[in-house]
Amino acid sequence: MADLLWDEVSSCFDPDLMGSLADMRVLGASVQDWEAVLDLVAEKGWKCQYSDGETVLRLPRAEAVPGRPADAECPNLRVWPTAGVLAIFRFCADDEVDFDVDLRELQGQDRLDVFCGFLREIGRRLNKPVLMDPEGHDGHPVLGFDVEADRVVLLAAP
Repeated sequence: MADLLWDEVSSCFDPDLMGSLADMRVLGASVQDWEAVLDLVAEKGWKCQYSDGETVLRLPRAEAVPGRPADAECPNLRVWPTAGVLAIFRFCADDEVDFDVDLRELQGQDRLDVFCGFLREIGRRLNKPVLMDPEGHDGHPVLGFDVEADRVVLLAAP
């Protein structure tokens, strides 16, 4: 059974209402959580590309990424859990796993199911909620992975 039904949550994925990029976050993260995400990407065989600025590099261990100067550009990890669905992880903070998804890629029940599966995998691996905020509205999640329910749930109307 689907975590969410498209007809009930489609407004959460409307780029005109929410902005084109949704802000995804896992609060209270650690370097070990970042490492768990990197390990998950490798284990699942998801296509990925790590880059620091314009330079594409081999995927590092998580402990090699923190401690960058405040004015340094954030490295990012592009992950495609399936063709046409991209999540961009940004290594900007040690205490928060932060990534963006393009809502235009998440239209319809099939894509919603892929997205929910992706959030479940991350949430289960970290045993932490994975929250989705409208673009630029951190702290106002509309949906996310609920650890206790072990599924993605609607948290608020957009």
